[in-house]
Amino acid sequence: MSFLFHENTLKDQHILITGATGGIGYETAKTAVQAGAKVTITGRNEEKLNQLKAECQDPSSVFLHKADLTKTEDREQLLFAARKQHGPITGLVNSAGIGGGDLVEKLTEEDMRKIMELNYFSLVQLSQDVYNQMKGLKGGAIVNISSLSGLRGTHGNIAYSASKFAVTGFTQAFAHEAIEENIRVNAICPGYVDTEMGRNAIKSKGEREGRSYEDQLEIAKDSIPSGRLTSPVEVANTIVYLLSDAAANIVGESVKISGGSVMR
Repeated sequence: MSFLFHENTLKDQHILITGATGGIGYETAKTAVQAGAKVTITGRNEEKLNQLKAECQDPSSVFLHKADLTKTEDREQLLFAARKQHGPITGLVNSAGIGGGDLVEKLTEEDMRKIMELNYFSLVQLSQDVYNQMKGLKGGAIVNISSLSGLRGTHGNIAYSASKFAVTGFTQAFAHEAIEENIRVNAICPGYVDTEMGRNAIKSKGEREGRSYEDQLEIAKDSIPSGRLTSPVEVANTIVYLLSDAAANIVGESVKISGGSVMR
């Protein structure tokens, strides 16, 4: 897919992208740099962060900082280092997250806490810190990565779905407060995305139902009116749009990217 934005779409913006080593965060970083932003990328895999920086159109505009967002000290150090490098943060993309979970009778407390800790609690805590800084700027944009699983439950997906429902609810409630400071908060709710996490979700569902990955993939595609998975670049394009001035009056929305599989 060719680049869809002007090279100055995000000029003078400093975008912090969490989970940048995952498929969606990875492509969002590259797209934001192409759109003219200064970008801070973070994740737990420093080798992959360096790889991403090298792949960006202008590596000099990318600052990387390894962090575990579930740790208060890491979040504080990340924000301090990012501001020192690129100045105040004007855009936040909360892309860090994990999949997983199981049928309700098989769920463990450890699994539930692990998923909620990264997918929800750390997202809220980082958003609080960035929001307090954005208020001084009287403007900004925050995009949370939720999921179609944050809009409707599916079989064998309880822990992940619960965490993403929490993200969707947080987005809507937070948006009411933030817009008073001219800060827009929205969520992206993708269906199956052709990333490692998306492929693992298809694989896990197939295993629960006694099917191969290939068979389960075909079933997944058949359930989508467009007949295919969403590419991470398509999600990245939507995120960059929501970060841009073109989305100035989009507030508290949960933008579905489902290939038509959820139309309401």
